Amino acid sequence: MTDANNPGEQPSEDASFRIRREASGGFAAIGRQWRMRKWLRRFIYMCLAGLIGLICFWIVLTRDMPDANKLLEYQPPLPTMVRGMDGEIVYSYARERRVQLRFVDFPRSMVNAFLSAEDRTFWTHGGVDIGGLAGAVVDYAAKFGTGARAKGGSTITQQVAKNILIGDEYSVTRKLKEMVLARRIEGVLTKQQILELYLNEIPLGRRSFGVQAASRAYFDRDVEDLTLSQSAFLAILPRAPEVYGRKKNEDRAIERRNWVLDQMVRNGWATPQAAAVAKAEPLGLVTQRGSDFDPANGYFVEEVRRRLIDKYGEKAEDGPNSVYAGGLWVRTSLDPEMQKAVRDSLRGGLLRYHGNRGWVGPIAHLNDLENWQSQLVVANKTVDYKDWRVGVILDGSSTDGGSGRIGFSDGNIATLTGVPARAKAGDLVAAAPVTAGTWALRAIPEVSGGMVIEEPASGRIVAMQGGFDAGIDSFNRAVQAERQPGSTIKPFVYATALQNGMTPATQVLDGTFCVFQGANLGNKCFKNFGGEGGAGSHTMRWGLEQSRNLMTVRIANDAGMARVTRTFHNVGIGDYQNYLSFALGAGETTVARMINAYAALANNGVQFSGSVIDYVQNRNGKVIWRADKSRCDTCNMPQWDGKPMPRVARKGKQVLDADTAYQVVHMLEGVVQRGTAVRLRDLKLPLFGKTGTTNGPTDVWFMGGNQDYVGGVYMGYDAPRSLGGYAQGGRIAAPIFKDVVEATRKRWGQQPFVAPSGIRMVRIDRVTGKRVMGVEPGDDPKAAVIWEAFKPDTEPRQYTAEDEFSRRRDALVSQIRGARDARAAAEATASGDAGNFAEQQGGVY
Repeated sequence: MTDANNPGEQPSEDASFRIRREASGGFAAIGRQWRMRKWLRRFIYMCLAGLIGLICFWIVLTRDMPDANKLLEYQPPLPTMVRGMDGEIVYSYARERRVQLRFVDFPRSMVNAFLSAEDRTFWTHGGVDIGGLAGAVVDYAAKFGTGARAKGGSTITQQVAKNILIGDEYSVTRKLKEMVLARRIEGVLTKQQILELYLNEIPLGRRSFGVQAASRAYFDRDVEDLTLSQSAFLAILPRAPEVYGRKKNEDRAIERRNWVLDQMVRNGWATPQAAAVAKAEPLGLVTQRGSDFDPANGYFVEEVRRRLIDKYGEKAEDGPNSVYAGGLWVRTSLDPEMQKAVRDSLRGGLLRYHGNRGWVGPIAHLNDLENWQSQLVVANKTVDYKDWRVGVILDGSSTDGGSGRIGFSDGNIATLTGVPARAKAGDLVAAAPVTAGTWALRAIPEVSGGMVIEEPASGRIVAMQGGFDAGIDSFNRAVQAERQPGSTIKPFVYATALQNGMTPATQVLDGTFCVFQGANLGNKCFKNFGGEGGAGSHTMRWGLEQSRNLMTVRIANDAGMARVTRTFHNVGIGDYQNYLSFALGAGETTVARMINAYAALANNGVQFSGSVIDYVQNRNGKVIWRADKSRCDTCNMPQWDGKPMPRVARKGKQVLDADTAYQVVHMLEGVVQRGTAVRLRDLKLPLFGKTGTTNGPTDVWFMGGNQDYVGGVYMGYDAPRSLGGYAQGGRIAAPIFKDVVEATRKRWGQQPFVAPSGIRMVRIDRVTGKRVMGVEPGDDPKAAVIWEAFKPDTEPRQYTAEDEFSRRRDALVSQIRGARDARAAAEATASGDAGNFAEQQGGVY
């Protein structure tokens, strides 16, 4: 068809038709090439297969890959830090050394040392260093099949991905994941944030993670105090911490450290002069760090740890607030001054009793001495007393008092003198230096015990000691040892009687008390301590002051043993059956439970649970648990509502009547003034207390204190056996408590016990319990007239001549009965009938 405007030209072809025609021809040409050339088809198939393979590989590689965004909320496992009542850090629970610092806290020289050693292009690369990667590939190819591990070639970003997100598996796949994650991390975190993670998390040997923990582990100083040489040394550790950190590899460590210093000079991060000075320095590694915390707190912080684990778990898998990973901050009731006094006083008592008994046996024993040093380190036995140390006997003596050799955990070996013949190689013992290179064997007392000091107004335990030294034996006898409390339980028998109609002036017969146990067993008769018989009728006060067994069981029987055991339960001593022997302390309990019961006496019958933890904060500072759960919802009102000031209600539990509690305390003050604890009288403080001695005697006790603190102590062998006939609570246990008070005297207030409003103070005759008119009580502890505490309408009548006649008559009758009882007891002994079971559990059925 011709164009009408250009009749001489051929008509133009439609553009769209031309495009389709040319495309069709092109496809036809490609189709002809596809059919004619096999290599083209194979090449394209291979490309498609490769592309599909890459896609599949990428999907598999990244399918379970962690999200780099997790690092924004990453919370590393952190130790739990423990503070005392003054807010100072007293301990940390950690299986790994970890301390978190901010980027600004890291010294510039340390940052540059690590960059020189690990990643000098860190500030410029995007997560992967191509040059380093190429070198790693070549090294991998060269070592393939040899079993040797190729160098990593990882940047610091890649190491963060490895250490935190994907682990340290040695494989090409892990390396590829590491590279991918490194690129993603660079898109999520700043360079400073990446370095902060790296320097806080990198494992550097000696159970330390991060540069601050490693600085403490290798040099016993903080990072801010490190020299250039020390910073360079830490920078070599990521490659082989267990190699460079050992004394035997010191030359290799120095060579590598000097290489890092040269790299710092090359990168312009250190001057040649500074590097030269640093190279001249020795490594200066500490072989054994001193303890960061006071060993005196050992038993206390172990009890805190035990309670935290019960509440939050031990490991990270147990929850976000676990003890060894949760980074908790724990405020405790530990009073460091009181704790040291308790530790030293209990030790002093144990050593006094041990006396000249000599060496009683090893702390522990190593069966294999080939690697004695590492085994000694793992045994982790220490002693914090004077200049003593724990070591292992390497060879002993064939005769008593001979010499041998002793090895210590730092590898040093010395001569050991005073070695008994029964000591064997492998025994762990305590020793003290006598001359250079010579140590003398020291005896750890075999007898042990426990002690607790508590605030009665809050239940806070401020000090706790569970043995001679927590580094030798972690068994806490203050809270874990179940022992018979002996006569220290008697005040609660008397409290039961006071709540059921008796008074401190009530006359009770101190005479034979027998129980018929059936035709087969016959009568079993109680006796006073030491096998003494009765002494006639006396006041309840006198019976408690002199700790008379016969009066106590008679009181328990009259009040009802069911009521007595209910009192024991109410104050938390224990749950016992209704046998009279439990009124004399035959049941088992702990020092902690007993002292908490005495705290109720000192606090007018109000008892708080014994606590060692005030409150717990998580790693972010939020309080997640507190001992004092008191609430005051209206305390923070924006405006006063016109009502009275809000008051926080007391949260303690009233376990004893307030008047009864004060009456018992008032009688127990007499125990200190003229009774079995009279040796405390010269302290000239308002103290109450009670001694205890169990059958055997196997254990000796003292419990007492004032309105500020109450304390309790027992001493005995772990496998109960007799302490000797002279052993009594007043002779052995009370002096231990006295030592604590003397060491912390300014802490014990001078204020007398305050009586509740219902108590009536009445002048009575101390012997008869009768009311006295016109005579004022004197200061003499043995004055005839004393003030006595009575509940309303229970005051006694005035003393008369008839009362004096009755008193003398009762004394004569008591003497006659005593002679008769002595003959009966002698006949029972001759016939094989054991009559004295006063403090044996289950003696009455």
